[in-house]
Amino acid sequence: MAHGPSDGGGMRDRVDDIQRWFTEFGRYAYTTVTPVDLDALEGWSRDRRTGNIHHHSGKFFTIEGLSALAPDGPVPRWTQPIINQPEVGVLGLLVKETGGVLRALVQAKVEPGNRNGLQLSPTVQATRSNYTRVHQGRAVPYLEYFREHRRHRVIADVRQSEQGAWFYRKRNRNMVVETVEDVELLDGFRWLTLGELYAMLAEEDRVNMDLRSVLSCLPLATPGLDTVLRGDGSGFHGALVRSCAPTSGTRHSLGELLNWITDTRTRTDIHTERIPLDGLDGWRRTPASITHESGRFFSVIGVDVAAGGREVAHWTQPMVRPEGQGVIALLVGVIDGVLHALLHACVEPGYLDVAELAPTVQCVPDTLEALPAAARPPFLDAVLRADPSDIRYDTVLSEEGGRFYHALSRYMIVETDPAGIDHPDYRWIAVHQLMELLPHSHYVNVQARSLVTCLHSLVGSYGATRRSTAGVEGS
Repeated sequence: MAHGPSDGGGMRDRVDDIQRWFTEFGRYAYTTVTPVDLDALEGWSRDRRTGNIHHHSGKFFTIEGLSALAPDGPVPRWTQPIINQPEVGVLGLLVKETGGVLRALVQAKVEPGNRNGLQLSPTVQATRSNYTRVHQGRAVPYLEYFREHRRHRVIADVRQSEQGAWFYRKRNRNMVVETVEDVELLDGFRWLTLGELYAMLAEEDRVNMDLRSVLSCLPLATPGLDTVLRGDGSGFHGALVRSCAPTSGTRHSLGELLNWITDTRTRTDIHTERIPLDGLDGWRRTPASITHESGRFFSVIGVDVAAGGREVAHWTQPMVRPEGQGVIALLVGVIDGVLHALLHACVEPGYLDVAELAPTVQCVPDTLEALPAAARPPFLDAVLRADPSDIRYDTVLSEEGGRFYHALSRYMIVETDPAGIDHPDYRWIAVHQLMELLPHSHYVNVQARSLVTCLHSLVGSYGATRRSTAGVEGS
């Protein structure tokens, strides 16, 4: 059962209406995905020298090998397949204020890796190869608002990383652009208030990873927020509201946090090298897939995709398929009346700068059996054994469906007593401090950005952020 903001009857009706829109649009926006051998992928080739898998255009992405050395880590050396996609895509959300309420233009988008078909996506979600039409498909709708953004008000614009365990130094440009122009509403797109978007976050696997990432960049932390929001200021909700206000107290100053992150990046000894995909230690290649000999972690598979409601009607591609459902969780606690989240300085081989702030727990529990005991996240048991009354958010969400096949994780926010929790690789951080870091690249990882958006969804009673005050009110 998904847990999220407490809903009112009116919002429940609106969520049901959005779900009906999904159902209706899904009649002709779909994907039919069929597994195929990797060597049978049309337009893709296996390099005879390295075994790397690449597109004949030289665009999109390649599947390569990666060697990682981390002498001080629980696993000092390993090799793995990894996605190398050097081009920077655009994740753009167009917003407009009407009647004093900010609304966002979202699309119902279907991707081959989605378990349940359609998901809410940003206005624009496109790689450079997509929007330059390497695939010879239709043009990307609304792209001009983000490529010609000087005509509009840019609210957020930052390059952010994606999964460092599966991508090699992948970055996407996260943008929020406000317009005052009349915007033609195309089929498959819909204006939603932020309250409606946050309500949809309580629905299982409905808001996609890219939209969650972009929503985290909205400047919710604003002076006076606690006076705009309803509530008596007590309990979890009051502490969360205070945590969003930049004047609230913090366990550590921003300077101390930046020093800690820099120190982690400086003293961590990790070396990565791109290597041929053929011959990876511990990995087996068959015509159908590339899998780890333990049966854990992930596999590389091939898929044939027939699609409706997409720029291209048919294609094939390799995808990464996780072996097991993940757990991605934040422990939160009240410190001097202000809610703080416990963030981990996480090192992953695909990061551009060694480490980024990650959730308290970020793992696939099924894979831990194949790893040393030291690799078990320190706070995993605290999350999995949490009293239901302490769980503030609990919903299964998926990772990006264009590269990952059925990559599902249980996203959780769990309240705990912070007293006595002190670990050198973790810090208690207020929400407004995370918001100060989000306009800068490579500080907050994609899983943590999703949970920042989930925290925002708990701030108001399905509120809608006003541009003028960044407050939250019912809508």
